[in-house]
Amino acid sequence: MDKQLRMTHQREVILDELRRGKTHPTADELYERIKKKLPRVSLATVYRNLEILSASGLIKKLEISGRQKRFDWDPDDHDHVHCIQCQRIDNITLTTPAPQIESMPKQEYRITGRRIEFSGLCPQCMRQQEDHQPKEKDSMHCPSCNAPKLSPTQRQVLQALANSAGACGSKELAGTTGLGAKQISCQITALKNKGYVASPARCQYAITDQGKEALG
Repeated sequence: MDKQLRMTHQREVILDELRRGKTHPTADELYERIKKKLPRVSLATVYRNLEILSASGLIKKLEISGRQKRFDWDPDDHDHVHCIQCQRIDNITLTTPAPQIESMPKQEYRITGRRIEFSGLCPQCMRQQEDHQPKEKDSMHCPSCNAPKLSPTQRQVLQALANSAGACGSKELAGTTGLGAKQISCQITALKNKGYVASPARCQYAITDQGKEALG
């Protein structure tokens, strides 16, 4: 399919920026970098071209455990580790060969791929955690113990708003998180009630300072 794909200037810039960074950015993060070179490009255009490049096999789309989609400049098979706090994703090299399964005749499956996923804390989050460890005398009065908790889905929506360059609508949130429209609507209502999300314009939502604090 990559031979049939028409390589437009926008796609060339997206590929170049993705490969140059050697990270695993979200579409929103990549958009912030690309618009410095293409000021007129829209977030929707970046989303659409990333999906096209992913479908063509030129890049890889990462959908780890249902979290926000990220994109990998290297389409070859390799494994990843993600930080459970900041959601950063890095490549990981296995010290032992990963199991290879050719087929599963009893279940009538034809295996087309595999994914091994690791989770933990990245070096930066570990340092932050150590810096914020309460002293022993204050351990009984830790303010985080009484902080309102976010459900995994609420955190997913709030993180998508935090990563967005500005206010965005339900469709953009659905495309970023992979959640359905009803789920987005329910979570936005709950987050607004907590004061974590504001609506600067009709059907547009943005994270508040309180919401950023809730993400930690």
